[in-house]
Amino acid sequence: MKNVVVIGLGKVGSLVATLLSKRFRVTGVDRVKPPVDIPFTFKAGDISQNSFLEAILEHADAVVSCMPYNLNLPIAQLAYRKGIHYFDLTEDVGTTAAIREMAKDSKAVMVPQCGLAPGFIGIVGTDLAKRFTRIRDIELRVGALPRYPNGLMGYSFTWSPAGVVNEYLNDAEVIHNGVRKMVPSLEGIEMINIEGQEFEAFSTSGGLGTMCETFEGKLDTLNYKTIRYPGHCSLMRFLLYELILKEKRELVEQILTEAKPAVQQDVVYVYAVVEGWKGKMLEREEFYRAYHPIKIDGQHWRAISWTTAASIVAVVEMVADGALPSKGFIKQEEITLQAFLKTSNGHLFE
Repeated sequence: MKNVVVIGLGKVGSLVATLLSKRFRVTGVDRVKPPVDIPFTFKAGDISQNSFLEAILEHADAVVSCMPYNLNLPIAQLAYRKGIHYFDLTEDVGTTAAIREMAKDSKAVMVPQCGLAPGFIGIVGTDLAKRFTRIRDIELRVGALPRYPNGLMGYSFTWSPAGVVNEYLNDAEVIHNGVRKMVPSLEGIEMINIEGQEFEAFSTSGGLGTMCETFEGKLDTLNYKTIRYPGHCSLMRFLLYELILKEKRELVEQILTEAKPAVQQDVVYVYAVVEGWKGKMLEREEFYRAYHPIKIDGQHWRAISWTTAASIVAVVEMVADGALPSKGFIKQEEITLQAFLKTSNGHLFE
């Protein structure tokens, strides 16, 4: 793997391209060039034009899509036809299912869901689960939040508003009482206290990736919930369901983005809990980290940007190094935490 194309140079994509450029020949693609100095080749264009997309992938060994979930599939389909590696950040279940079908006879790897959730949180949860003889529960929680919240919603859109709305509206897959099923998002609200700070967590779609399939029949409970400041969930239910805006996604995205623009000081909470038996003893293992903004090559990067970017770049590194298969579909829970942390970008999570 030498030539990598990164499509979408927004809040995360530009950092993905920057990190990859330290090792690969990178071409970054977007309609508009990022407003900062970039250490990689830039090509402007519209990927909805098939001829343009074909041209930019002509000599690529791999493509990384950092586009909103609804724009990933055409990129994945072209990568499949060309036989090049494909990676993305999607939380969308339908997109992943289509990519997985293609991966059955793909000539290269197809690895969607390489972000935080799905992605890193699944790698962490599976690592905890391996420490047990028999598992009872796996509960995974992630929140990307403003460090200094204001307003009733206590939120800012530091990543794709389309992705946020999508995960709030689609049903979430869980295992409950040993049965794999779907539950409504924005439900199952619980309170969490982290280092004296109170949060709420509630079900959202896509965060488990393929974990329900992997762990079906092996435990009683498996679920993923998004962490927010208290009161956020009820306000989103009011907006989407009481005001009946759930069918007007683009309008909701515009309203929320204009009302809650991105902040520079954010925090990403990653919290995983696994309960089960080690021999005859019932025990509990936990993983908790709070990730803050960092500087990379002298530039400030939000916590959500670098954690998401480093997650996907670490997976690209592992494929390039032969630490992961060279073709087919790769589940996030098939990636070991030890191997992930050994990569130059996975090391940032330690």
